[in-house]
Amino acid sequence: MYTRILVAIDGSPHSERARTHALGLARGLAAALRIVHVVDTGWLGVGMELAIDTAELGRARREAGGQLLAGAQAAARAAGVEAEVRLLEMATPAEHVAARIAGEAADWPADLVVLGTHGRRGLERMLLGSVAEGVARLSAVPVLLVPS
Repeated sequence: MYTRILVAIDGSPHSERARTHALGLARGLAAALRIVHVVDTGWLGVGMELAIDTAELGRARREAGGQLLAGAQAAARAAGVEAEVRLLEMATPAEHVAARIAGEAADWPADLVVLGTHGRRGLERMLLGSVAEGVARLSAVPVLLVPS
């Protein structure tokens, strides 16, 4: 049924649940697994106004993302699943994380996307948005949302 599964992680407990679920699916279906993390550097353009060293901050975020992916790959290997990992960066400052994940799913190409969801409601969802909801709207393939 599913032969190429993409899971996006951000280090939160919600994404860890999604990663664990995706590992189980990949193992059970003998599917290829790609684990991605998006480094959102779109907002770094405001650094000059705030006297922030954006180059250093971007480097630190990429390094942290790489460490997150290395840990996820090691966990996959320990679970008996060979996983490919990929650090994604935003293409433009206006790009959204959801669009980057949906684009990666199309480019790879995945036939299932697995995401954790925070389960935000009301004002919090309106203010913070939902990456999972955005991916579900933009993706050309099924999206499995794993609740927190």
